[in-house]
Amino acid sequence: MRVIGIDPGVATTGYGVVDKRGSGLTSVASGAVRTHAGTPAAERLLQLRSALAALLSEHRPDIFVIERLFFNANVRTAMAVGQAAGVALLCAAEAGLETRHYTPLEVKLSVVGVGRASKAQVQAMVAALLKLPTVPQPADAADACALAICHLNRSGLASAVARAEHAR
Repeated sequence: MRVIGIDPGVATTGYGVVDKRGSGLTSVASGAVRTHAGTPAAERLLQLRSALAALLSEHRPDIFVIERLFFNANVRTAMAVGQAAGVALLCAAEAGLETRHYTPLEVKLSVVGVGRASKAQVQAMVAALLKLPTVPQPADAADACALAICHLNRSGLASAVARAEHAR
């Protein structure tokens, strides 16, 4: 199974493509799509759409995973991230991909085993689980890889539960 994780943002959108074969995880690609702050918002969103569509076409994931947005303070940031998330979801829909959403708490629990894990702990576990010599850069790429790993961990558990229920 191939999963693409997306950590949305207008200035920087992280992505991580992770394969699962058997019990092993492999990093296929990670990085970030960046847009320039001086560019009009609509053009930045179009640039993001083009880059994400190209990534989906190149890597052909089986499922699209994105962070479930939660903001309690900065409305301006929330709007920009929401716009980027909307563009990302549009790209997933255009590619015919099933989408899943996970909160930061769910990702931390799945990847590190602790819901209050630090960003550094999540990044270290991403590198360890994917057997990488260094943490994916920028941090948004590591977060996107963590989203993909979270889904692969949780989907395995969901499949096991479904098989057990079917066997009854």
